[in-house]
Amino acid sequence: MGYRIRPEADFTDEFRSAAEEQLTRAITVLQEQPEGAHEAIHAFRKNIKRLRSLYRLVSCDVPDFQKRENARLRDTARSLSTIRDAAAIVDTARYLQDNARNLEEAEALGRIVSILEARRDWMAEAESGLDQRLHDAADALREAIAALDDITFDKSHRKNARMLAKSWRRTASRARKALDACHEDATADDFHELRKRTYDYRLYHALLRDLWPSAMKAKRDFAKDLVERLGHINDLSVLSGLVEAEPQLFTRNDDLAHLLDAIIFRQQEDRRETLLSAETLYGDDPDDEAQRLEILWVSIRN
Repeated sequence: MGYRIRPEADFTDEFRSAAEEQLTRAITVLQEQPEGAHEAIHAFRKNIKRLRSLYRLVSCDVPDFQKRENARLRDTARSLSTIRDAAAIVDTARYLQDNARNLEEAEALGRIVSILEARRDWMAEAESGLDQRLHDAADALREAIAALDDITFDKSHRKNARMLAKSWRRTASRARKALDACHEDATADDFHELRKRTYDYRLYHALLRDLWPSAMKAKRDFAKDLVERLGHINDLSVLSGLVEAEPQLFTRNDDLAHLLDAIIFRQQEDRRETLLSAETLYGDDPDDEAQRLEILWVSIRN
């Protein structure tokens, strides 16, 4: 079926199917690890993010379910975060290397990448009980599948339309508020909040794409690009924090200087480009968007 909710079908069935598919995929990748533990955890975390967005979409109707299951998914993801975070830092350094402004900077960042790869591998080797945590995570996801039996939505097509419109309006409004904060004396947390809300916004366009396929795809693709840019901004902040927390990793002062200079330059460029893109993405009024969605949803059965 894919990650979608079809407006002409029973909403409860559609919701359960979309959620169970993501949970089943996450369990499978944790158990089989076709590309190793690093990539398995990465894929698992993407499934968890899709699920948490799906649950936020219906939170106004089932707040207790959303709160309980969101906590379950959040805690399960955190139990496997250490190795993935170390791998993500390596990816960030590679991103800087790929965007180096000259050969000297590229060579320095190449040495930084090697240091961070060694750190990632050492942490993976030192990580105790990983197999058990992977097993426990899969068990937690099976419990999440069982919990889907407890969720039932109203049979009224119109009421479900209002629910979706309310969630859409709330997400778009929160994203607009986060974007406004990023234009001021912005912090890394402001951009991270914009990223989280844009991630939801993007996935809502995926979930409800049958309402208006061409328009939903165009905006979903635009939002995906923005999420990636915002992800780079957040990852650069994490890498900067690592430099402060573990300065002993970086034994060559000139390489460290190149790293810090590259972080600052890339953050400034990414922030500038991101704000321009975000203004385009969130150019429509949230109330108007929500009203269009509600009308489209109701019209499917009329």
